[in-house]
Amino acid sequence: MAFATRILASFHTSSFGETQPGLNKVKVLPLRKCTVVCKLKNPFPVVLTAHSSPTNNTKPLKAAEMKLIKKVGKQEHHLWSKRDSSGSGQKALNLVRIVSGLPNEKEAVYGALDKWTAWEPEFPLIAAAKALQILKKRNQWTRVIQVAKWMLGKGQGMTMGTFDTLLLAFDMDGRVDEAESFWNMILHTHTRSISKRLFSRMICLYDHHKNPDKVIEVFADMEELGVKPDEDTTKKVAHAFRKQGQEDKQKEVIKKYLGRWKYIHFNGERVRVKRALWNE
Repeated sequence: MAFATRILASFHTSSFGETQPGLNKVKVLPLRKCTVVCKLKNPFPVVLTAHSSPTNNTKPLKAAEMKLIKKVGKQEHHLWSKRDSSGSGQKALNLVRIVSGLPNEKEAVYGALDKWTAWEPEFPLIAAAKALQILKKRNQWTRVIQVAKWMLGKGQGMTMGTFDTLLLAFDMDGRVDEAESFWNMILHTHTRSISKRLFSRMICLYDHHKNPDKVIEVFADMEELGVKPDEDTTKKVAHAFRKQGQEDKQKEVIKKYLGRWKYIHFNGERVRVKRALWNE
């Protein structure tokens, strides 16, 4: 308030329209009201209001005439509301406990899952995703399939991570036909956004169940979409071509996606070695 005090002192000792030392001459105007706004160190501006008459006598300002004006800040509107993850771990464990004690019937499982979300204001997606991971770690693949299908049926969890978990569960539970139907749905719905991870998952699934024709078919879709396979997937594709007697295709795939040399760490040093497939 020191700066405001100096301004008040200038009003007390000077009158409008008179010449002051160090100031230029000004024209006398019949001012009725003069408002001075000065910014102090505090975040709110202070407005000083002085009433004056047309005469040269200026009355001193009263303390009551000093007003504090608070500027109303802009109200922020968030377009996306953040999902509340508090208590999601306990909800996930509760879901796992409920599902694990149910008979292996679709109506019973779906009915229990619907009751689990009955009193929720919005779908507990975070808790459901955590429950899927817990069931996956416990190798309860049938329950993983049931919960994942229920989520997708509700239009929730439509992510590549959920798709990958469901395909893995199909693989480990031996449901190759269901995995193929689900993969065709993904391929036609998310053609340009399928990740390398999902292609590798399907090639691994067909290789696990000894179906080289399907491995080569998925690899053809992979090449058509311009997705480059990793080393492990490339070895599985080369092995499939070899089983089909297409050794020229096998060498072409190895030459295209695998270099002759690779680097490994041996005894704390980076060593260049020749790939095993190049020696065959």
